[in-house]
Amino acid sequence: VHVVESGGALVQAGGSLRLTCTASGRSFSTSGVGWFRQAPGKKREFVAAVNWNRDTTFYSDSVKGRFTVSREYDQNTVSLQMKSLEPEDTAVYYCAVGRPESSADYYLQRGYEYWGQGTQVTVSS
Repeated sequence: VHVVESGGALVQAGGSLRLTCTASGRSFSTSGVGWFRQAPGKKREFVAAVNWNRDTTFYSDSVKGRFTVSREYDQNTVSLQMKSLEPEDTAVYYCAVGRPESSADYYLQRGYEYWGQGTQVTVSS
């Protein structure tokens, strides 16, 4: 599975941005997809995820209510709609694809096998 993120940009605080994760490979439709981010000097952290059949989504407390994750099977894409952005959201955002074995694994990097190169999101104050 080849994973590519797009949509990162510089945006003002309070603004919105939509990131897209595009993946190739037949197994994508049966895989979970997660978004993680890494700010300078910080560890990579979980942001959001969606399971393979779209009936369950997962969010970190810091983005719940502001970010929405969704997936489109016909385009092999997963989107992360981000609203009310804050300077603290500044980071490189990564898309990850895999088959988490439990709900808990959706929040962890070990739950994913394939990763993209990341896309930069910068929120100015």
